[in-house]
Amino acid sequence: MRFGSYRVGGGERAAVWLGEDAYDLQAVAGAAGLRVPATLQEFITAGALDEFRAAAAAHPAVAPLRDTSPTMPYRRPPKIWGVGLNYRAHAQDLGAPVPDEPASFMKPHTTIVGPGDAIVLPPQSQRVTAEAELGVVLGRRCRDVAEGDVPAVLFGYVPVLDMTAEDILRRNPRFLTRAKSFATFLSLGPWILTPDEVPDVGALRVTTVRNGEAAAANTVANMLFSPATLVAFFSRVFEFEPGDLLLTGTPGAVPIEDGDEVACRIDGFPELRNPVRRPRGHRPGSGGQPA
Repeated sequence: MRFGSYRVGGGERAAVWLGEDAYDLQAVAGAAGLRVPATLQEFITAGALDEFRAAAAAHPAVAPLRDTSPTMPYRRPPKIWGVGLNYRAHAQDLGAPVPDEPASFMKPHTTIVGPGDAIVLPPQSQRVTAEAELGVVLGRRCRDVAEGDVPAVLFGYVPVLDMTAEDILRRNPRFLTRAKSFATFLSLGPWILTPDEVPDVGALRVTTVRNGEAAAANTVANMLFSPATLVAFFSRVFEFEPGDLLLTGTPGAVPIEDGDEVACRIDGFPELRNPVRRPRGHRPGSGGQPA
């Protein structure tokens, strides 16, 4: 199944894709006699996927959504846990040592934007890069998960664009969290695909795109640590919660400038695209430390 969110009035509601059309998730559930939350965040937290799947199998007669604007699937993952240098080729391109354990970082939820929203370049940085990635959304609270059991604890997979203030990072590797944490530095969407929609995760090709041109690409099978390995590994460190977002690493980053459009392209998913903007009156390096 495919899940997302759409704007309505001053808020957002969850949507589900059935057949050839998108529908309001709560309306579909209600037509089948099932009560579910109106937002995707609450739906994931409630663990309602299996019950909803059974109810929606009859495809109740409700009107499809028309002229709606997709937004980020949900806004407040309990944790956003990122993984760096997870493609051997990318590490070699950067001249970085290939890690023998997953290298990780965290991002705040205040970085999140959705499809079509502007990525805003901060005045503190003269070099921001964008990275296409496959995101993993947890569906259950879990710890100490065996790798073979990982599919049972997932809600799904989602395209992601992760931004980095690379010049800040280059000053000191300890600045990684700061370099990753500016507003608009994480885009996701438009749809989350449940694991049954992705029968062979390793075959997915992830591509970083700038202005319509592929900048870097690789397949998930060429990761150092597969998505299932990452979930199992980090579940031995902390407890995953429903809605946690795991970023699995990029095949390659691309510098972005004011006026660009950057995209994450993954086989079988709608493309995630965002324009890039620098606020008027802000010139690179004009705020904070000289970059």
